[in-house]
Amino acid sequence: MYIALGIIVLIVIYLITFYNGLKTALVQIGASIQEIGNQLKRQADLIPNLVESVKGFMKQEKGIFEDLTSARKQIDTAVKSNSGKDIDAAQDMISKVMGSINVIMESNPEIKSSTLVSDLMNELRDTSDKIMYARRTLIDLSADYNVKISTIPGMWFAPMFGFTPQKGLDTPVFGAHLEVSATDTVNPTVKLN
Repeated sequence: MYIALGIIVLIVIYLITFYNGLKTALVQIGASIQEIGNQLKRQADLIPNLVESVKGFMKQEKGIFEDLTSARKQIDTAVKSNSGKDIDAAQDMISKVMGSINVIMESNPEIKSSTLVSDLMNELRDTSDKIMYARRTLIDLSADYNVKISTIPGMWFAPMFGFTPQKGLDTPVFGAHLEVSATDTVNPTVKLN
């Protein structure tokens, strides 16, 4: 009698543990789906703003270098012409360019485009890694859950509690996404102008 009662208690404990484990897995799957959405939202909000910021700094720096090039050409022309008027005009232009460079350097002591582009590339890589990690987590959680409900003894008890397989990432099993085309092998580019 005690043996039968002990077996029944063990079965009940197993079923409760099994049920709670599957419910926990379903909650984790739901959370991982939300994390994918969270990372995609982060990407949609962050990347365009970073690109625009980098473009702004690059445009500002491009203007500085264009002004310096123009001033240098004017000096070369003035020196070749040996005209005092041309030399004075070139000197005025250099003074204006140096004044604008000093203003920019005081507010921004280092030219930042290369650093910003590097930071942008790091952020793109980091964002891509976070999305890939969130997807990988969903795939792993779904796979573990599906193994539990499709193997013995889970396949006997899961239907009793209404547990059904989870899709994980909804990816078609057939199609062009399973093939690597020549276009897919080309490195993606980010245009900043």
